[in-house]
Amino acid sequence: MEKIKMQTPLVEMDGDEMTRILWQMIKEELLLPYIDLNTEYYDLGLIHRNETDDQVTVDAANATKKYGVAVKCATITPNKARMEEYNLKRMYKSPNGTIRAILDGTVFRSPIIVKGIEPCVKNWKKPITLARHAYGDIYKNTEFYIDKPGKVELVYTSEDGEEKRALVQEFHAPGVAMGMHNMDASIESFARSCFNYALDTRQDVWFGAKDTISKTYDSRFKEIFGRIFEAEFRDRFAAVGLTYFYSLIDDIVARVMKAEGGFIWACKNYDGDVMSDMVSSAFGSLAMMTSVLVSPQGYFEYEAAHGTVQRHYYRHLEGKETSTNSVATIFAWTGALRKRGELDQNRELSAFADLLEKATLQTIESGKMTKDLALITSLENPEVLNSRDFIQAVKETLNELMK
Repeated sequence: MEKIKMQTPLVEMDGDEMTRILWQMIKEELLLPYIDLNTEYYDLGLIHRNETDDQVTVDAANATKKYGVAVKCATITPNKARMEEYNLKRMYKSPNGTIRAILDGTVFRSPIIVKGIEPCVKNWKKPITLARHAYGDIYKNTEFYIDKPGKVELVYTSEDGEEKRALVQEFHAPGVAMGMHNMDASIESFARSCFNYALDTRQDVWFGAKDTISKTYDSRFKEIFGRIFEAEFRDRFAAVGLTYFYSLIDDIVARVMKAEGGFIWACKNYDGDVMSDMVSSAFGSLAMMTSVLVSPQGYFEYEAAHGTVQRHYYRHLEGKETSTNSVATIFAWTGALRKRGELDQNRELSAFADLLEKATLQTIESGKMTKDLALITSLENPEVLNSRDFIQAVKETLNELMK
């Protein structure tokens, strides 16, 4: 068959460790044989990020603004151990956080539903979509280690010279301190993104924060969400039978566990990071969740919701076999290709993305899957495949569907 042409490039952001290995396999087996793949490539692997002082991450985000659609592999956010392991110049911030801040978007994450993989929360009947705020909090923090007695203060100085001070802590022994921030405009974009996405997908919105403890920071989120909903969305929600619900984050967590699903769970940045892993794992696997960053300007960045699968990578380096689930990474590519097709009115490209997703799910439903799914499937006698063989099995299913 003639390869599908692409008019406009995708921004391709390569990543780290085992997901970087899967990334190449997916391209070689599932994309390049069928598509004349057109991407603008950026290597966001930690080694290259270190070589460029992380400028490559900024460049990739700006390229996403230029072309409108990006696909990203999982990347390492280094801690102290990683800094030593990779001999880094400094402890770089989360590349996802950097990209989210530049694009000013909201991350929507949804479980990939497949027959034979039932949620371990038995009452979950419908997908739960996580809407994660994409700016600020600890992902744009300033922090340091305190090694001797002294005091830490939070100081604000206005342009006209007004000064506000607040004591954070009197340190009499070593400790740590952190300052973080958010912006009204970003919170407003987050709220509107959640409410608009709810109208598009016909889902209620639940939002939780901790305004009883954080009486200024979290209360600002609550206030902005409530104000925008009342002014812009209440009537539109009522017209289609949707609701918006706010409560404390701990109450929301409890309610989610007892709910049937089928709603958007809006979370602040860190809450969304943590809770998306909980939801994806409870629906089946961390590798069975889609993730897309959507900006108010209409930029889209697709990625898997999980990390770099470090443990499997070390096994791979030792020459040992791995059975790493590549489904979310495949769906990152299909999501980006579909959106590229939609924006370019390239129906062939969008149809191929749909077909590849169908092939991936049919492969699992036929009983062929990676070890993480085989351990939890309700299908009898599943065939456990290694990382490459699963991708090959998807390719075989895809070829059958294309006949």
